[in-house]
Amino acid sequence: FVSSLLPAAAMRFWATCPSSFTISFLFIILMVSTIFHCHQRLALVPTPWASPRRVVLAPRALPQGGVFTIKAQGRLGNQMGEYATLYALAKMNGRPAFIPAQMHNMLAPIFRITLPVLHDTTASRVPWQNYHLNDWMEERHRHIPWEYVRLTGYPCSWTFYHHLRAEILREFTLHDHVREEAQSYLRGLQVKGSRPSTFVGVHVRRGDYVHVMPQVWKGVVADRRYLEQALDWFRARYRTPIFVVTSDGMAWCRQNIDSSLRDVAFAGSGHQGSPGKDFALLTQCNHTIMTVGTFGVWAAYLAGGNVVYLANFTLPGSPFRAVFKPQAAFLPEWVGIAADLGQARKSRP
Repeated sequence: FVSSLLPAAAMRFWATCPSSFTISFLFIILMVSTIFHCHQRLALVPTPWASPRRVVLAPRALPQGGVFTIKAQGRLGNQMGEYATLYALAKMNGRPAFIPAQMHNMLAPIFRITLPVLHDTTASRVPWQNYHLNDWMEERHRHIPWEYVRLTGYPCSWTFYHHLRAEILREFTLHDHVREEAQSYLRGLQVKGSRPSTFVGVHVRRGDYVHVMPQVWKGVVADRRYLEQALDWFRARYRTPIFVVTSDGMAWCRQNIDSSLRDVAFAGSGHQGSPGKDFALLTQCNHTIMTVGTFGVWAAYLAGGNVVYLANFTLPGSPFRAVFKPQAAFLPEWVGIAADLGQARKSRP
C-alpha cells in the first residue's frame, strides 16, 4: 500500500530511517492523500450541507436489491411532500431511499434531513422504473414490485406518511440557527403593549395562484372575508392571540387584513426564492391559518395546534378535483371555512 503512494527513491530512503521517523513520515503522506481524495469527492457533492458519507457517487455503491428515489419538482412545499412520501413508501416496501441532489439543496439548509443523496451522475446510470403517484395513498403503493423505482408526481398528503408522524417531524426539524431566528422575532412581538398568549401563523398564498386558480383550476384564492372569519375564529377562543402574517403578496395583505386591533404582525419576507424564514416563523407558532398550497399545509402539519383552512375553493366542474382530494390533504381535525366562489362563477365562460 505504501509503495503505491511513494516513488522508489523515497521508499529506499524510508527503509533506512529510524522507526519513529518512518511512522511520522508515513502519517504525513497518508494525511495528504486522504485530504486530497476527500477534496476531490466533496467537490462533486452539494455544499455546504452535504456529508460525504451520505453521498453516493458510483452505482457500485448502491445497496443490493434495489432502491427508491423520487423526482424533485416544485418549490419548498412540493419537495417536502415528495421527501416525506419517498421516506414512507420506501420504508413500507422494504427498500432504502435516496434523494436527488437538487432536493438536498432545497431542504438541507433548513431541515435536519437524513436521507442520503444520490448524485446526478450516478442516477443517470440506474435503470429506473418511473412510478407515478396521485396525491393520496392507494393500496397498490404498498406492493411496488420493481427494484429501482423513481417516484413521480406531486404527492403532499398525510395519507402517505401520517402513521410515521414522529419520524417525519424529526426529518423536518429546523436547524438551530433557523429556529432561533424565528423565535427571536416572535419574542419581540406584543399585543396592545403586552406579551401575546398565543401565536397564530397566517400564510396567505397569492403569487401565480391569483391567475392560475381562476383561469386553470376554476377556483379562487383566499379573500378578505375568509381571513376575517379565520382570525375571528381564533379571537373567540384565545384571550390575547397575535397573528403572524407571511405571504408572497404582502402588499395585498396589508391592504386587506384589518390590523386595527393591534394583534396582527406583517412578518414575512414575501420572497418565494428564499422561503425558509417565512416557513420557520409559521412552524414556531402555536396554531395556523392557511389558504391554499402545499407550503401552508406543511407549515400547519409541523406547527401542530388548531388549523383553519380555506375549503371548497373550486367550482364543482374544476379539473383540480381530479388531482386533489380535500380529505387526503387536510387532517380530519382541521377546521374548514368555505370559500366564496362568486368571483369564480363570474369569470366562468
